[in-house]
Amino acid sequence: MLSDSMSKPTKSQWDFGELFPTEQTRHVLSVSELTTQIKRSLEKQVGTIWVSGEITNLRAQSSGHIYFTLKDAGAQLSCVLFSREKVSHRELLADGQKVLLQGDVTVYEARGQYQLIVRAVELQGVGVLQIAFEKLKAKLAAEGLFAPERKRALPKFPQRIGLVTSPTGAAIRDVLHVVQRRNPGLEIILAPCRVQGEGAAEEIAEAIGRLNEFNSRSSRRESAQIKNQSRLTSAATMNLDLILVTRGGGSLEDLWAFNEEVVARAIFESAIPVVSAVGHEIDFTISDFVADMRAATPSAAAEIITENVFASREFVSEAPALMRLRVRQQLERAGEGHEAAAHRLMLAHPRRKLDEWLQRLDDLQSSLARCGRQCVRDGKLAVQNLAGRLWRTRPAQLLRQRGESLAQTRRQLVERMRQQLRERRHEFQELQSRLRLLGPEQVLARGYSITTDAATGKVLRDAAKVKAGQRLKTRLKSGEVRSVVEG
Repeated sequence: MLSDSMSKPTKSQWDFGELFPTEQTRHVLSVSELTTQIKRSLEKQVGTIWVSGEITNLRAQSSGHIYFTLKDAGAQLSCVLFSREKVSHRELLADGQKVLLQGDVTVYEARGQYQLIVRAVELQGVGVLQIAFEKLKAKLAAEGLFAPERKRALPKFPQRIGLVTSPTGAAIRDVLHVVQRRNPGLEIILAPCRVQGEGAAEEIAEAIGRLNEFNSRSSRRESAQIKNQSRLTSAATMNLDLILVTRGGGSLEDLWAFNEEVVARAIFESAIPVVSAVGHEIDFTISDFVADMRAATPSAAAEIITENVFASREFVSEAPALMRLRVRQQLERAGEGHEAAAHRLMLAHPRRKLDEWLQRLDDLQSSLARCGRQCVRDGKLAVQNLAGRLWRTRPAQLLRQRGESLAQTRRQLVERMRQQLRERRHEFQELQSRLRLLGPEQVLARGYSITTDAATGKVLRDAAKVKAGQRLKTRLKSGEVRSVVEG
């Protein structure tokens, strides 16, 4: 037992090897190795993807590489577009632009940052088809295919039209239904074709060409008949008046055949006016811009084509009622004219004139009698007025009146003179009494005296101004006293 225990190594209580493993027991990676493994995992498990977002922090380097960040509300992704990549729509990259990007997810090892290497660019929500649509639209507009001055007017009363559409689609049923209801006599030449899918655009263009060829052959036959001076048959009316290119609604992909350049060229080169009615009212295709007229829907196109005929049919159907209305109005106006003429005749009848003259004679007689009576009354009144005036102007009576007035005036004058004399006498007496009261005699009568300079007669009021030897004169109530001033 002892030998066994001695043969085995004794483990120290301070041996913590299990807690802290040595380098030989741990798998340690460098930063580069870890980054490489992450890069391989991302490229293997994620690989090529499509991702959407908004571009920010766009930087175009002199090397031609473009660096930017793709972000959404919750995260962001670094992206790089290398100059060597043949990517269409590179010009769509701009800050704030929402895009769809196709690329490979990888890790840029120098910074340990995962990023997307861009392989394709599309506008978000628009796609490649919309971009192609805008490019083709701009190209054709520059060539003048959309110019308003080249668009032709539609015939007012078309007799035969060409129809380019699918024979099994909803559009042909809508068109036929409207035509049957509004103009059953309209002849339709169908050029069937596919309106969706691979090769549909070529079939549409070929159908437009076939209808133009059909119209050209009909025109040549008509010219030959006229040249041979034969009677025109129904072949003379085989020409097409217009072509309707149509299909029902759908997505942008469904309607794409009508956005192809080959269709636009076929419509532009058509010798027959073309009406385009593709999709619904909100749908616009290249064929709508090139065509001579665009209709919102197939039914609307059929209504436009049959509008004048339908209006003419309505006019013809309403003509009897309109004629009856016009005749009734004419009769009413004629009756009113007859009544007016009868009234004018009644007013201009000789008997009416005679009655008016007789009435005028009666009025004149009555006026003459009134004037005679009035003249008599006026004469009497004038005589009375003259008699009164004569009585008032008799000389004796006037003289007596004037004498009485003169005597009365004389009496009044004498009485007034006496009254004035008494008043003046009374006033004089009062003034005389007041004068006596204020005169010097009254002062002297009370014992006062008035001393004046004998030489000058100046009244003396201050004794200090008197000089020795100056002669004075003193007036008393009775008499005066002369004196000399002593020194």
